[in-house]
Amino acid sequence: MIFGGRDFFVGAWHAIKSRSANMDLLIALGTSTAYLYSAFIVFFPGVLPGEEKNVYFDVAAIIIAFVLLGKYMEEIIKKRSSAAIRKLLDLKPQTARVLRKSLETPGAEEEVEIPAESLMAEEIVIVRPGEKIPTDGLVVEGHSSVDEKMLTGESVPVEKGVGDEVVGGTLNKVGSFKFRATRVGAETTLSQIIKMVTEAQASTAQIQRLADTVASYFVPAVIGVAFLSALIWLLVGNPTLALLSFVAVLIIACPCALGIATPAALMVGVGKGAEAGILIRGAEYLERAEKLNVVVFDKTGTLTKGEPEVTEIVQAAGSQATSEEILRAAAMAEKGSEHPLAEAIIKRAAMTGLDLPEAETFEAIPGQGVRVRHQGEDILIGNRRLMQVEGFDLAAQETTIAGLEEKGNTVMLVAGGGTLLGFIAVADTLKENAAEVISGLKGIGVEVVMLTGDNERTAQAIGGGIGIDRIVANVLPGDKAKVIKELQAQGKVVAMVGDGINDAPALAQADIGIAIGSGSDVAKETGGIILVRDNLMDVIRSILLSRATMRKIKQNLFWAFFYNSVGIPIAAFGLLNPIIAAAAMALSSLSVVGNSALLKRVKI
Repeated sequence: MIFGGRDFFVGAWHAIKSRSANMDLLIALGTSTAYLYSAFIVFFPGVLPGEEKNVYFDVAAIIIAFVLLGKYMEEIIKKRSSAAIRKLLDLKPQTARVLRKSLETPGAEEEVEIPAESLMAEEIVIVRPGEKIPTDGLVVEGHSSVDEKMLTGESVPVEKGVGDEVVGGTLNKVGSFKFRATRVGAETTLSQIIKMVTEAQASTAQIQRLADTVASYFVPAVIGVAFLSALIWLLVGNPTLALLSFVAVLIIACPCALGIATPAALMVGVGKGAEAGILIRGAEYLERAEKLNVVVFDKTGTLTKGEPEVTEIVQAAGSQATSEEILRAAAMAEKGSEHPLAEAIIKRAAMTGLDLPEAETFEAIPGQGVRVRHQGEDILIGNRRLMQVEGFDLAAQETTIAGLEEKGNTVMLVAGGGTLLGFIAVADTLKENAAEVISGLKGIGVEVVMLTGDNERTAQAIGGGIGIDRIVANVLPGDKAKVIKELQAQGKVVAMVGDGINDAPALAQADIGIAIGSGSDVAKETGGIILVRDNLMDVIRSILLSRATMRKIKQNLFWAFFYNSVGIPIAAFGLLNPIIAAAAMALSSLSVVGNSALLKRVKI
């Protein structure tokens, strides 16, 4: 009672002080009643009426023993279930080799091995073949191939040279190199992932808050039932059954299974996600993902590879400009832009060997294009909207533009000196499994929407080709969140899938923001679910994992309530020995944890 049951009595005292009721109060009340009754019989045997006066010290001791045994076994199962965190922690190297000033030779540097946690930003770190990279940084010398499977899921090593980023916890394969530490300690990608998974496992779902609210009313009700049962048996004239039913009701009704129903499943589900490269920020996202009925995809960089290429350069009707002149004007205008389409044009100009003069002024027009000034003349490159605003008549050009767009190209219109020069067709290739993902989402009852800044014809050629039925084209970057709001206004639960940076407002507006292919920028993402590996199939996996986890939580809560609703009447009628009640209570908790552990076997 003193040593084994101490925590229960302390917990019960805190509950009484805070005017609340919990599991500890039920155990403390039940065991102390059995103990005090037995002690009273020992010291004052003649006070109570009746011939037979049994003592129940064994009941008090065995109840505590069973509850502690149940908790011990819970911990064993939980530890096995939380292997994801341990695996992530195991990736952390213990030591690092750095260059520091020599104490013996002034002005010289020497190689020193230090604990990895002692690394400081900007230090130069040396990595040899077969060693784990101790922190995040940029390569400053050497060349190697690095196994980044833990981050990207790709088994093929990635080549690293000067200027390339390396991530702590990844494995250097063949070459040696030096890198400058950029993020250390808690700021590293691995540390952020571990923190995110840990916080998500500890978060509280709305359904658990409901269970906690029910439990707060449930415990006082159980105490009332226990006293009522004891009173009835006393009036009947059976003090032994009065005591046993009182203790049995209190013990059988301990709501520990209710308390662990959600956390147990959540821990396994979030851990399984982390192992698969799916980082879930909290329990609320699991709950929302289960109810999901619309997934909205950004096109560029999400459904497509984000590496567009120039496919055609076409002269405008009535223009005398050559393909080279059209490309030079466009590339000069796009030099100051960071848009993927701009990169494609500049890349083609570099391949052609064009000399690009500097523009005198540069103006980016969101959702339309770019305007620059060179030698007193304006050069424009953008979409139809830009050219129409600038007063160009596109009627004679429509057939040419439409022909390019029907092939799935994004058409950039180029104008200079008040004349429409021509068109540059740029295409971004779809990711290999894009069509399979769209089909898979439809197969699990989820509607798919694609958002793009492209015009209607190009958008239909790309989205329609992979089976997307609803396509919203001509969307300005700032209007993506408005489209999400419109869907939510229709009563839909919406997920937005984007790159996590350009799509931040839409990701934040959505019920669930799913940031895909975010790699080492995990900590900066807006998404509630982050897909570390650049794999669209993980969108489906994250939804299936959420549904499986919520299914387990609901199963756990059902069995916890069912167990109590059946057990309490049996105990109240004096048909349940308190020792058996304690064993059954421990078993109910184990069944909840064991059921949650089965999540590890769910295929996603």
